Formats: sequence, C-alpha cells, structure tokens
Amino acid sequence: MKKSFSILLAACAVATTSCSSIVSKSEYPVTFQSTTPNVKFNVKDTNGDTIHSANTPATVNLRASNGYFKKAKYTVDFQKRKHKETKELSAKIDPWYGGNVIFGGLIGLIIVDPATGAMYKLDDKVLSTL
Repeated sequence: MKKSFSILLAACAVATTSCSSIVSKSEYPVTFQSTTPNVKFNVKDTNGDTIHSANTPATVNLRASNGYFKKAKYTVDFQKRKHKETKELSAKIDPWYGGNVIFGGLIGLIIVDPATGAMYKLDDKVLSTL
C-alpha cells in the first residue's frame, strides 16, 4: 500500500508539472551596463510604456512572457547628454522547454509552461556603448 501511494504521488507530480517550470523561472534579473558609468536608461514594454528607469549599472527583474504563448519584448533607451542608443531585448525559447517531450508531456508543452511564462528566458545582460 505504501509503495502504491508513493508511485501515485510521483505520477501526480510528473503529470501536474513541466520541465521549464521546474528548472527555469518566469522572471529574470537583467543587468543593464554601459561602457561609461551613470548612463540613464528606460525599459519600455511592447505598448511603449516605461516600466523601469534607472542609471547604469543596474539590475531589473523582467518577465520573460507577455501572455499565453507570447514572448516578452522590451525596448531599452540609453541616454547620456546628447547621445542616445536603443537596444532591443526579446525573450527566447528556454532549452528546458524541450524537456517536456520526455518529462512534462502535453500538459507541460501546451498548458503549464506557456501559462507561467517559463517556456521563455531573457538574456542576463544588456550593454550600451555610450
């Protein structure tokens, strides 16, 4: 009986989780740096709304997903005096998402990881040449 319960518990855990959700996360710390210190930057979402402003160097937690099966995309405007530079930051498919083929199955592929945003990941650094 004890062995059957353990097997059932393990099967439930596998059925209700997915690879990326277990190993990865849905929000990532992104460090914004520049070749000269103290460059002002604004992070904007896909709607063009500023979601964070600071001076380099700084680390900001950003979501990797912009909704169900939608990767996050950000525009980063750097400015120092009259000089401006714009960088794009876009989420990519997390390699762990492919682990659902073996571990998470269809539930992980089409429900859990897309809903949590764990199917995507962001680069950990954005560098400005200003």
